[in-house]
Amino acid sequence: MLAVVAPGQGAQTPGFLKPWIAESSFAERLAWLSAVSSLDLEHYGTDADADTIRDTAVAQPLLVSAGLLAALELFPHPADAFTQIGVAAGHSVGELTAAAGVGVLTAEQAMVLVRERGRAMAEASAATPASMTAVVGGDPAEVLAKIEEHGLTAANNNGRGQVVAAGTTDRLAALAADPPARARLIELSVAGAFHTEYMAPAVSHLDRLSRAISTHDPRTRLLSNADGQVVHDGAEVLRRIVRQVSSPVRWDLCMATMADLGVTGLLEMPPAGTLTGIAKRNLKGVEVFALNNPDQLPDASEFVRKHADTGNSAPIASNPTWRLIVSPGKGQFTRTDDLPAGTVLPDLSTVGAVKNLRDEIPVTAPHGGIVVEWLAEDGDPVSPGQPLLRLHPMVETTDATEIGR
Repeated sequence: MLAVVAPGQGAQTPGFLKPWIAESSFAERLAWLSAVSSLDLEHYGTDADADTIRDTAVAQPLLVSAGLLAALELFPHPADAFTQIGVAAGHSVGELTAAAGVGVLTAEQAMVLVRERGRAMAEASAATPASMTAVVGGDPAEVLAKIEEHGLTAANNNGRGQVVAAGTTDRLAALAADPPARARLIELSVAGAFHTEYMAPAVSHLDRLSRAISTHDPRTRLLSNADGQVVHDGAEVLRRIVRQVSSPVRWDLCMATMADLGVTGLLEMPPAGTLTGIAKRNLKGVEVFALNNPDQLPDASEFVRKHADTGNSAPIASNPTWRLIVSPGKGQFTRTDDLPAGTVLPDLSTVGAVKNLRDEIPVTAPHGGIVVEWLAEDGDPVSPGQPLLRLHPMVETTDATEIGR
């Protein structure tokens, strides 16, 4: 199974788009996204220095545009990609790249939202002297305890060997003076404490904007940074992306879900290297591919063909008539009630739960609907993204944003 992932802020380096600009299709699309975002993305991706592209308001739109346009170079016919990609995910701002890539948002919606996200996070960062520090090594439990002891937040949990602490600069200084045993601390060159309570003003701004955005359900499995679960409702994907600005990134749980799914190959969109590096430490036996220039596209296409699993991807492809309720994770599915065909479910109905050793995850029907067919039996073992129930949308809610495609 193939996983396609998009990196977050900090992955950008000066000039990383130079080789891509030579591709006329990439350059033309980048000019369009520059117009949409009101930023000269070609300049920032080719000529701007490290300090300039470190600016949150610049870095985030630059990363999302790079990932989306490189994906179009790799998959010139996007619909073909949905039967090859088993699961998609993005780290932090990379969630917007992934969401647009699997059809939840248009590229234009993603660029406007990421522009506002970057600006709002930059403004929130300016209000309080805060930053982030990577804690490498040490006992995981001791690391988390020491971070909490100093009043900091574990803003990124990137799996084995790396947690990022975030908070005020004085609290980070205290952590540096009293580090966890056998751990190495690396100060990150960021302007604020991302994915913490200090980003609350940005969340408020994005929440207001997001209410006007129409969404579509993902065309393949899409993982959430909040908990690593598969989210198959477009509106919920957007809500989670907004909330994630002030909530920790659980990339460790995203990788756990990839392992549950049996991912065999992980391809990272440019600027690649960060997430493939993490995967090498945490997803043993999974082959990785870091896509960083167009000369790699033939090899990347071969990598996709090698790991594509159309049998696993196809079941949640879009359908114009039905809405599918899918499993958010791996475990045993238990129905809440015996709901025969024809049962009318109101919005936000709970239809069951998926239980595993880590958690018990409720399964809901966000938009309600009429029960057409159960696709999993009570007590069945299920995998992340596996269809559980087929619903027909109710007439009173069937508009362009409510009908599953």
